[in-house]
Amino acid sequence: MKRVEDKIFLVTGSTDGIGKQTALQLAKIGATVILHGRSKEKCMAVMEEIHNRTGNHKLRYYLADFSSLTDVRRMAKEVSNQEVQIDVLINNAGIGSGKLSNKRRSFSQDGYELRFAVNYLAPFLLTQLLLLTLKASSPSRIINVASIGQKRIDLDNVMLERNYDPFDAYKQSKLALIMYTFELAQKLKSENITVNCLHPGSLLNTKMVRESIPIAFGSVKSGAASVVHLAISEELNHITGKYFDKKQESQVDPQAYDRDFRQKLWEYSEQLTMLDSDIGSLKI
Repeated sequence: MKRVEDKIFLVTGSTDGIGKQTALQLAKIGATVILHGRSKEKCMAVMEEIHNRTGNHKLRYYLADFSSLTDVRRMAKEVSNQEVQIDVLINNAGIGSGKLSNKRRSFSQDGYELRFAVNYLAPFLLTQLLLLTLKASSPSRIINVASIGQKRIDLDNVMLERNYDPFDAYKQSKLALIMYTFELAQKLKSENITVNCLHPGSLLNTKMVRESIPIAFGSVKSGAASVVHLAISEELNHITGKYFDKKQESQVDPQAYDRDFRQKLWEYSEQLTMLDSDIGSLKI
């Protein structure tokens, strides 16, 4: 079993909030941390800050705007070409509901409902395209940062053309990510790659929360600690396909346990991301 100091962690959305704090905590214990963000300047500033605070120089970054599947695909290719090892992929990047009073739908660069695209389709595509690298690094882990806020998905109204609400859009995207976690865990049972997801905490003091509501009282540090726990805890070495409320295994919306529906969502996601067109992804 590798020591943490010998492992490489890729943390998406790591220039702010929980992602940044997760990267900091991993760097403090000597791991190699790959950052991700949209801005080169911000990535470089965060990398320098983490280095100054931890003394860890094993830091690098990749750029991608997760509202663009083309950008996600480009980043995955760059990571696959340059990284021979990824021990833990932490899909943390995401956007919240924004101002709850804003009832206008927002769209990704591909024309999809924005929260479904950024919070679900982007990590779905990135993970699928990095599976070969994760397999080569096994035993490896995939951690998806989800939420206790979940809304059942209607496949006839995924883009919420009817009855749009920004918080519903957010909750739907997080339940989709949970379903992906469960289904991917099933498909990877023989690959020595575990897949789990978590709710890191409620009303954490992050930019995402502050944009939605004026009250934020949870600690970002505690939220990141829950993510790191799933990423490195030895007691979770063989645990897969689970949802955690912070550090405790918990239950989610019953729809997530419907494997027929999960498979339909998977097929729909493959269509939206055009995954079949990608060469080199692990066929599962």
